[in-house]
Amino acid sequence: MPKLLTRYFVKELILYYFVSFLFFFMIFFVNQILLMIQDVLKQRVPVGTVLLLMLYCLPFVISQAAPFATLVGFLMCIARMVTDNEMLVLRALGISFLKLLVPVLVVGAFISVFSFAVNDFLFPRGALAYNKLYRDILISNPAVELEPNSIKRTQDSILVTGNIENNQISDLIYFDHDLKGNQRVIVCNDAKVAQATNAQVLMQINMKNAKIFIPQNEDFNSIDFISSESTILNIFSNNFFGNRYNGLNPQEMTSYDLGNYIKELKSDPNQSRQYINIFEVEYMRKFALPFSSIFFAFLAFPLAVIFGKHNGQTVGFIVGVVICVAYWSLQSVGQVLGQRNGFSSFWGMWLPNFILAAVGLFFYARMRRT
Repeated sequence: MPKLLTRYFVKELILYYFVSFLFFFMIFFVNQILLMIQDVLKQRVPVGTVLLLMLYCLPFVISQAAPFATLVGFLMCIARMVTDNEMLVLRALGISFLKLLVPVLVVGAFISVFSFAVNDFLFPRGALAYNKLYRDILISNPAVELEPNSIKRTQDSILVTGNIENNQISDLIYFDHDLKGNQRVIVCNDAKVAQATNAQVLMQINMKNAKIFIPQNEDFNSIDFISSESTILNIFSNNFFGNRYNGLNPQEMTSYDLGNYIKELKSDPNQSRQYINIFEVEYMRKFALPFSSIFFAFLAFPLAVIFGKHNGQTVGFIVGVVICVAYWSLQSVGQVLGQRNGFSSFWGMWLPNFILAAVGLFFYARMRRT
């Protein structure tokens, strides 16, 4: 393939990729950031702090948007060339489909490397900074974590809230366990959220006319009842941030650190298989999602050539979005099955890529027969 035509082809691919990237960037930005920021802004968090939260979320948004933009961008680009008969001209010059596929795969490979670098280097650092800043926000303004008329589940308790206005809660129900393991229910219709003075306490809830019900585990026919005019409920910070991963979040670790940590977990006979799966799934995901750009690129080429003869850009965009949604759903299902049901983390994360490859081979063979 002549260098001039290769340069033109690659330039078009990159142009459409960036247009598609902006589209997916805005989708993930709105979904992952703006909805969160709306809740934070309600609690009058400083604008500078909100902007920092947005900044720390950008690596995640970029790592998610980059692979999907490959499929949609390449589909629109190649389909447009098919519609405008540019692909027909290239074929008339004796350029085979294989030679046209090479620059598509090369650009897809570069996108995969870029996406992996962002996902493995910037994303963990952004997640660390984000979680630290959000923790500081909660400590200084604990009402950020509470929403009106909602149920908040922590590590070992459930908090049900009514209307919340100016840190004042109209109705509150709190489920937890006492020191003897008995389930405890605390109910009040007037409470106020206050900043705690103890560093280990995330929020302090001052309740008026609280009623406490404690059923006896050994005899469920009896129940202890306590009524108090004033009660202070301390909710500790480790209920929100603590021991789900024993203080470690796999998203805050690079692939190298995560791989070493998984080896340590496997060498410990006391670690459960389900707990190890949580880290293995995230480890596989750190590779599977970024390098899906190569598989998306391979699939985009034959699909665009076959279905891009009429209204190529529109068809490419619609088909691309549908495939991206299907891919995201498959990987989400694989992640849930891997973390909760012991399904293979490798197959859970890589199976969608292998399906893309199989479908791409099918349409590539079909394209060569046309």
